[in-house]
Amino acid sequence: MREHRTGRPEPMAEADGIIEGRNAVIEALRAGTPIDKIYLARGETDAALGHIASTARGKGIVVVEADRRKLDGMSLTHSHQGVIAMAAVRAYATVDAILSAAREKGEPPLVVVCDELSDPHNLGAVIRTAECAGAHGIIIPKRRSAGLTAIVAKTSAGAVAHVPVARVPNLPALLKELKEKGLWVFGAEADGTTRLYDADLKGPAAIVIGSEGAGMGRLVAECCDFKVSIPMRGKLNSLNASAAAAILLYEAVRQRLG
Repeated sequence: MREHRTGRPEPMAEADGIIEGRNAVIEALRAGTPIDKIYLARGETDAALGHIASTARGKGIVVVEADRRKLDGMSLTHSHQGVIAMAAVRAYATVDAILSAAREKGEPPLVVVCDELSDPHNLGAVIRTAECAGAHGIIIPKRRSAGLTAIVAKTSAGAVAHVPVARVPNLPALLKELKEKGLWVFGAEADGTTRLYDADLKGPAAIVIGSEGAGMGRLVAECCDFKVSIPMRGKLNSLNASAAAAILLYEAVRQRLG
């Protein structure tokens, strides 16, 4: 903490990636600190908060309005002044950079697309598995998704430093773009018409993993070339999102090594 001009202590960035307080967030934006998301108190008309919102949106940062109770629950300093930023542990990559990395390695692209995976532990686990399987990158939507926060980094066991993650505003448009670039799109779905072991994952492939509760959204599912089902022998009919990603990724590894 440090003294603000008014004599009151000014909240500062915390070690776990939470940046609280108007001046601290403005300074982070000015310094180019990678920021995953900014939460603003709903209904506030303060000029400083308006400046933060417009600056952040100009940099492509997601700005979310939240009620003060949510901000109070997130706050570590208990003096958030109506704004909390979640720092990203690394800058986001571009989709082109992910595909270029595959070309440079002389490998058919293998990417994972996470459709509104909101649990940071699940996203971290997917990133960890993707790194171990040699996937070239992860793609997530800008909204309604976990981002590259400290929790995701910890859950990924350091894999977030090695696997590029791109963030896009529209997943259906992204999937159409990937198809135009020659990738086949495989969506994991419990009642998919293609059995996992019949799917050809040796070529350029994008594996789509749906959200924890609802699975793939309708528009995302419609963009898939194949809807892949994982064999289920027990009484439950679905797997955790990160477990499903691991199974599809390692079937791709098996086929590519074979």
